[in-house]
Amino acid sequence: MKWKRSLWLVVTAMALVSAPLSTVGCAGGSGGAKAPDLQPADMPSGASWTGVYFSELYGYLHLVQDGNAVEGKWIRPHKDKWGKLKGEATGDVIKFEWTEYTTGLVGPNAAKNGRGYFKYKRPAGDNVDDTFAGEIGFDKDEVGEPWDAVKQRNVNPDLASIGGTGASDLGGGDWDSENKEQGAPEEPANP
Repeated sequence: MKWKRSLWLVVTAMALVSAPLSTVGCAGGSGGAKAPDLQPADMPSGASWTGVYFSELYGYLHLVQDGNAVEGKWIRPHKDKWGKLKGEATGDVIKFEWTEYTTGLVGPNAAKNGRGYFKYKRPAGDNVDDTFAGEIGFDKDEVGEPWDAVKQRNVNPDLASIGGTGASDLGGGDWDSENKEQGAPEEPANP
């Protein structure tokens, strides 16, 4: 009889604990994906998403806006990772999908991806730098890790300056293409 009572207590406790947890992370109503609770507004006067933004963690993010479509690439300060994003701007908010690659790494752990958002901001005052504040999440989540950056003045974005093309980025030469490197090889140095 004691075992039945203990089993009943365990089952009841599990039901009480798991019921509130089943609703955690369901913001946004998109199949359990976490999404920000924010409303787009108009961009500040004369502002554009196109530009280069700096973050101490993510480095330089180059963004180009064409209509509502936004494309971007970044390279981390230590040059060990680079990423790209594609999304849509609605006023002062961009929602996007992103992928980040680890330089020199191959296989399933070479890239991570997810979704995110940025909200454009212009601080009060004269001669101020525009910023954005946002987050990136993994997989289908749009929230998780914060990403804040400052727009750089008089710097034009150059998406082609960031990224890789595959095997030739690993230092293995152009073994898989007809485009061979030019020049004479050097003799190896003695240790």
